[in-house]
Amino acid sequence: MKIAFYGSSLLSSYWNGAATYYRGLLKALAKRGYDIVFYEPDAFDRQKHRDIEAPDWCTVVVYEATAHSLMQVAALAAQADIVVKASGVGFEDDALLRAVLDHARPDALTVFWDVDAPATLNELRNNPDHPLHQALTRIDLVLTYGGGDPVVWEYRAMGAAECIPVYNALDPETHHPVAGDPRFACDLAFLGNRLPDREARVEAFFLEPAQALDGQRFLLGGSGWGDKPLPSNVSWLGHVGTRDHNVFNVTPKAVLNISRDSMAANGFSPATRVFEAAGAGACLVTDAWLGVEVFLKPGEEILVARDGADVAEIMRTLSPSKARAIGAAALSRVLADHTYTLRAELVDTIFKRHLESETAEAAE
Repeated sequence: MKIAFYGSSLLSSYWNGAATYYRGLLKALAKRGYDIVFYEPDAFDRQKHRDIEAPDWCTVVVYEATAHSLMQVAALAAQADIVVKASGVGFEDDALLRAVLDHARPDALTVFWDVDAPATLNELRNNPDHPLHQALTRIDLVLTYGGGDPVVWEYRAMGAAECIPVYNALDPETHHPVAGDPRFACDLAFLGNRLPDREARVEAFFLEPAQALDGQRFLLGGSGWGDKPLPSNVSWLGHVGTRDHNVFNVTPKAVLNISRDSMAANGFSPATRVFEAAGAGACLVTDAWLGVEVFLKPGEEILVARDGADVAEIMRTLSPSKARAIGAAALSRVLADHTYTLRAELVDTIFKRHLESETAEAAE
């Protein structure tokens, strides 16, 4: 079956947190026999910051960020059995959604894949004229990056025919244990771009503990932090490409996950970082969010902090041996329960059920 997937970027993680998710899921779907074309706009300098070259398991079409090029690639949706429009493509999202739905064949499965459901739903709540409200009546299926039952219920209340979470996971071929590197030697490291709805939480969960632990060393990776005042024991690395994520995760004594405001408030929204770090065997400290125990066991496979004071206390008492034991337990858990192979099995089942249902209805 052919999938036309319209997303932000498969080739670059630059200002694009969904890249790991796209790569893991689509590679696993390709192994199940899907023929995938990924359409991404040349926007936000992502093509200048590619992390990977075009893979052999997916055709990537990079189009100019112009209305003309958008309509050209949208017309190609007619060639696909499954048409996926992701949230947050980054160039004329509303126009792209309308266009791909207009061009999708009547017998094609149409999917809105929301990689930031809490934020999208907040926009829909606050804007009754948002184009997605009307589009939901035309879309067969909504898949989400996370969110659990609250997201499912709200999407259905807004008119979605069906909504199913497909959580982040691990691609063990990409994220796995490696040898450490002195470039990333520290006590605690955090990797995340500077975003308005996360900055206050980074201050509380990372920068304030750093100030309280002036004898420990902290590393900050990610774009946008260049003009941010930092404690003297915090070093900023800038953008860290995906090729360095494994070594970034395994070298520090522990790594930190900090959710964005909307993700933390909603719960059941583990970031890609959670599974990347666990897959590398890192000791992961995370801010508290509803549902964390569904994915990793607190105290044994992950350490959970309610606030910056908890982070500071964890780092005061965390021994290297305990950190290694937690990292090993997390690695074992995600390999057993949270791989993209398992997520792709779920998606494959969903797709085939919908397509078989449509075929049966057409035959009646």
